[in-house]
Amino acid sequence: MDSHSAPPSLPRDFPVWQHIARSLRAGQPVTLLCVLSSTGSSPGRQGFKMSVSADDMAGSIGGGIMEHKFVELARARMLAADTQPLIRAQIHRKEAPDDRSGMICSGEQVLLLYPVMPNDLSAVNAIEQALRQSTPGFLHLSAAGISLLDETENAAFYSYRRGTDWHYQERLGFRDQLTIVGGGHVALALSRVAATLDFEITVLDDRAGLNTHQLNPYAHHKRTVQYEALAGQIAEGNNQYVVIMTFGYRPDEVALRQLLRHRVKYLGLMGSAAKIRELRASLLASGYTEADLAHVHAPIGLPIHSRTPEEIAISVAAELIQVRNAGRG
Repeated sequence: MDSHSAPPSLPRDFPVWQHIARSLRAGQPVTLLCVLSSTGSSPGRQGFKMSVSADDMAGSIGGGIMEHKFVELARARMLAADTQPLIRAQIHRKEAPDDRSGMICSGEQVLLLYPVMPNDLSAVNAIEQALRQSTPGFLHLSAAGISLLDETENAAFYSYRRGTDWHYQERLGFRDQLTIVGGGHVALALSRVAATLDFEITVLDDRAGLNTHQLNPYAHHKRTVQYEALAGQIAEGNNQYVVIMTFGYRPDEVALRQLLRHRVKYLGLMGSAAKIRELRASLLASGYTEADLAHVHAPIGLPIHSRTPEEIAISVAAELIQVRNAGRG
């Protein structure tokens, strides 16, 4: 498949639900494995999922010996026709008295093994379709089964209630949103890399008909906008990541002025050290403060002496990962 025919990426969980639906339609037993909660340096974060059938699987709950052990447990339970959900704690420390996972990375997880029943098929189909079409909603797991709930305003992306009346809930789709301001060659390269990192990608440019913008196959959303109105085009929030990489100094400054006081997780600006110094001086002279500028990543990306659009994209993607994972253990 060439670069101009690749479809935008689907959320990381889509192959899992696709595999579950296919197994159910074929009348084959299948088990959903889900990380209900995680702390510290766990190999699989909250929300990681995989599906396991007798001879196939999709997704991951973190890999390594722990994942292998749970895949084998799921298959043994299916062979024994055990249809009860099973919740297991896993502690990744060799000195732990109980629930040792066999790993020593020091974190902890709670894992669910949920044998998916034929009567779950309608909910599974609805989840698969919602992920494919970017329809909002919530996955809900409990002892009563799998369900798709309507979106609830201000609900947490993940929630897990322990105990005999346990349930797990998760917003469908992408948690993290990446907006790239400027649709040139570096934006195309960054879109390609970010599409593998579970970001929903939006690319904005003020040039109508720009080929690298219009033919970008990795972006979920592409819009032609005026940078003077940029703030109204980009949502605020702790899962919003914004990269400015327009074609020149003037549009960079216009875009940055629009977004300097925007509350986002990450705001970065591409450019040489000399351009960044001049831009900072201009902004300070016009009334912005050092505090306004302190959170801007500029020059953008990790310092790996990148030159080509592809190398710059990797350095920027690495910085996005660094910011996203900070404080997660």
